[in-house]
Amino acid sequence: MAGQSSRTSPKVAVLLGGPSAEREVSLSSGNACATALRDTGYQVIEVDAGPDLASVLTREKPDAVLNCLHGRWGEDGCVQGILEWLGIPYSHSGVLASALAMDKQRSKEVYRAAGLPVVDSVIVAASDVSRSHVLEPPYVVKPNNEGSSVGVYLVPEGSNAPPMLGPEMPETVMVEAFAPGRELTTTVMGTRALGVTDILTDGWYDYDAKYKPGGSRHVIPADVPNEISELCLDYAVRAHNALGCRGISRTDFRWDESKGADGLILLETNTQPGMTPTSLTPEQAQFAGISFGEMCAWMVEDASCNR
Repeated sequence: MAGQSSRTSPKVAVLLGGPSAEREVSLSSGNACATALRDTGYQVIEVDAGPDLASVLTREKPDAVLNCLHGRWGEDGCVQGILEWLGIPYSHSGVLASALAMDKQRSKEVYRAAGLPVVDSVIVAASDVSRSHVLEPPYVVKPNNEGSSVGVYLVPEGSNAPPMLGPEMPETVMVEAFAPGRELTTTVMGTRALGVTDILTDGWYDYDAKYKPGGSRHVIPADVPNEISELCLDYAVRAHNALGCRGISRTDFRWDESKGADGLILLETNTQPGMTPTSLTPEQAQFAGISFGEMCAWMVEDASCNR
C-alpha cells in the first residue's frame, strides 16, 4: 500500500454516502466494508463524503482510502481527482477509467474498439424522447452517467406512445436498443475474473430488484453452457483492461440463448460495485474462495495513487 506510515495498524478512511442518487446503497456498502476492516485489524474512520471532503481527509491523514461511493461524484473520477491531488492512496479505478466507465456511451466506444459486442444506442434530449419514438421499440431509456439502474424506462415492443420521463431524468439521456435474454455478470479482481452469476427476477432488473431483499435471486455458477461462461470471464477482463480499470470492477451482460455466443452483449462496467448484503461482487468472491474481509483487505492493500 503506497504511502503507508509506520503504524502497525494502517488507518483507512472508508468513503460512503455522498450526494448521488445511490447514497443509501453507498451507506450500506461502506458500513459493511468498515466493519469487515475493523474485524481484520485496521483502524477505520467512516467519512460521509460532502463538500468538506478534502479538509476532512487532510485533518484525518489516513494511510489509504477505501472508496465505497456509488454513482456520480464518487464513481465518475471527481473524488478520484481529489485523492490524487491530496496524494492519498485509494482503491478501485483512477480518474480516467472511472470517468469513462460512468459515461455509458463513451465506454461503448471503448468496447467496440476492443472488439467487444454491444447494442446500438444514441444520446438525445429527454424532451425528444417524450415527444416521439427515437428508436423502434423495444428500447430502453436511461441516464448516460448514473449507475444501479437509476431512472431506467423500458419501452416494450408494439408500444404506441413514447415514455413520459420523470423529473429525475437529466436533460440528455441514452436510448438503447433492448437486448433480450438473461442477465449475467462477472467480477474482476485485479487480473482475475471471479465467476459468472445468473440474475433471476420476476420483472425488470431495476434498482429495487438489485437492492431490496428478495428483489432478485443470484445463481452462481450460472447455469449456462461452458462457452458462454468462458466468454463472460474473457469479456469482463478485456472490458476492465480496455477502460483502464484497477482493483475491482464488475461487468454486466445480456445473453439471448436463441443466438448462442452471438447473443452475448456487454451492458456496462461498474468500477465500484456494491458491497451490500445483497450485492453480487461479495458473492462472487465467496464463490472464488475469498471471504468478505479478505476482499476488503485486498482492496486496501491494492490502494495507490496514479491509478
